[in-house]
Amino acid sequence: MPGKPGFRVHPPWRRPAAELLAAFGTASSSQIADCMSRLGAMDPGIKPVWPSARVVGTALTVWCHSGDNLMLHKALSLAAPGDVVVMNTQGNVANSGFGELIATSAKKIGILAVIVDGTVRDAEALEALRLPVYARGLCPNGCNKDGAGEVGAIVACGGVAVRPGDIIVADRDGVTVVPLDDAAEVANLAAAQVEREQNRLAEIDKGVLVRPEIDEALRRLKIID
Repeated sequence: MPGKPGFRVHPPWRRPAAELLAAFGTASSSQIADCMSRLGAMDPGIKPVWPSARVVGTALTVWCHSGDNLMLHKALSLAAPGDVVVMNTQGNVANSGFGELIATSAKKIGILAVIVDGTVRDAEALEALRLPVYARGLCPNGCNKDGAGEVGAIVACGGVAVRPGDIIVADRDGVTVVPLDDAAEVANLAAAQVEREQNRLAEIDKGVLVRPEIDEALRRLKIID
């Protein structure tokens, strides 16, 4: 592979088929995290810059040197419609590697969302573009374009490992990552979770406001008779 560790572009990676992405239906980020034993959800510091709609897409991973976004620009040249950019900034919250100009390019490419473990800028423009963006916050400072980084590597984002080609589900609650190898199974589990919750809502509507098994669990623990 050309380059060296920490400064290279990885070979093409697998992307999920459209049918697999569609199999996640309407499942939310929280429902999907529940299906993975409450693993896969990014920490609450990764939050929507504006109240955007739910997206389901394919991870395009970018690992940038602190204060630099050179490799993010390279990543956009390799992006496909339906990708979700997932960017590690080495914990930098003093420089924003993503803003209006690169967002405009991303939107035209067909990128569904951008997730940055760091800060972004140009919040009003991002909302006007209707591009879902998740980050740790906002910062006016820009960054350089000459530093190291990798495209298509495994990156950390919001405390979760993200591989290129993983499935990203993002909504107003936050972001959940589904490993591509587990995606078909998780999609089935998510469909069952959605059905269970719909059934429970129907019970509540009929007046069953507290599940009977709550008391059963308390009896087993000898909390109540």
